[in-house]
Amino acid sequence: MGWKVRAIRGATTASENSVDAIREAVIELLDHLEHHNPIDPDDIVSVTFSVTRDLDAVFPASIARERPHWQHVPLLDVQQMHVEGSLDRCIRCLIHINTLDPYDKLHHSYLRQAKHLRPDWSMATVGD
Repeated sequence: MGWKVRAIRGATTASENSVDAIREAVIELLDHLEHHNPIDPDDIVSVTFSVTRDLDAVFPASIARERPHWQHVPLLDVQQMHVEGSLDRCIRCLIHINTLDPYDKLHHSYLRQAKHLRPDWSMATVGD
């Protein structure tokens, strides 16, 4: 069987719009995703981060780029579409990853206040 591209989703919230708060949230989210998934940076196709319009102190991709072996991972930051009443200070990520085993279990991580976005996917396993 050949390689297959799969996607891992995650989201969290920052406590405030500051470099330190955003850094803490992004590191926590990526640590959680890497801990619960078979992520090898060499197998990552790309990672897209989206943030709500109230977060502009730092790019999440610049924080991710500091991770060991993530220097050559294609990273992109975008602003999340604003919907009135939506979750504030939210950071989402979508990791596209190559895998040899299309049946590998993937875990989506929704942390902090973002756990309310998708309670059905909060630490859900895809591929059971």
